[in-house]
Amino acid sequence: MRVLTALGGNALLKRGEPLTAANQRANIAIAAERIARISGENEVVVAHGNGPQVGLLALQAAAYTDVEAYPLDVLGAESEAMIGYMLEQELGNVMPPEQHLVTVLTMTEVDPDDPAFEHPTKFIGPVYDEDAANRLAEEKGWAIAPDGPYFRRVVPSPLPVRVIEEEPIKLLVESGTLVICAGGGGIPTVLGSDGILRGIEAVIDKDLAAAMLAAHLDADVLVIATDVEGVYRNWGTGAQELIPQLTLAEAEGSEFAAGSMGPKVQAACNFVRETGRRAVIGALADIEGLVAGTAGTSVVAG
Repeated sequence: MRVLTALGGNALLKRGEPLTAANQRANIAIAAERIARISGENEVVVAHGNGPQVGLLALQAAAYTDVEAYPLDVLGAESEAMIGYMLEQELGNVMPPEQHLVTVLTMTEVDPDDPAFEHPTKFIGPVYDEDAANRLAEEKGWAIAPDGPYFRRVVPSPLPVRVIEEEPIKLLVESGTLVICAGGGGIPTVLGSDGILRGIEAVIDKDLAAAMLAAHLDADVLVIATDVEGVYRNWGTGAQELIPQLTLAEAEGSEFAAGSMGPKVQAACNFVRETGRRAVIGALADIEGLVAGTAGTSVVAG
């Protein structure tokens, strides 16, 4: 099968864990070993999140006050290359030497008039307690929102319209190459009326971009790998219950948290609606079961 696996930022860096290169490397090594389990008999494409990483780069950029801070599209490119480098290297350490691997620095076009620019919702950067979050919001003019028991910075997250490098990625996959791409949803860009492509200050939801790319690459299954076992009913209560399968109608008729599971379910629905094929949400540790349909929450056409 052709499998597009979208790795959540929290699958690469655990919640509350210090944003060190060593921690990220250790988590990516685990992710690489798990991806290698499904690559032998499948064509694999790997997309990944970058929320904690791009937020850290934004903090580092803000600390150097002699020049204006670099914009989010440039920081997105930096984080995409950084994570892709580690993923590519660690995958190479656990896969056969004849397996070709490549990281594609990916740009994603968005609509400059997307209403998301007026309503920032995408989490980036580390978590803070409420006092630190309020102080940073005051000092830096950030929008801040709760993320579970913590608080994080939020930025605009416009919908993806087109992955610019889609055709080269498809050629690489068809040649047997494992492709790492669409990191952080891709570098956010807009196409002006003058035909010029430019970066824009935003972060694209990686699951929505991965779903669009998976459909266009004719993937057989979309795997959205995160740090929880799947989608739950009554999440966070004593009555929470894992949902093994949702039909497209059931998934679209349910409400899930906008900042966490909501975009994942929406992305799964987008892929299923466009292709009629299966999407699955679940823990990276269960990736073999996710691909086989025996773990996580599958979203199916009907």
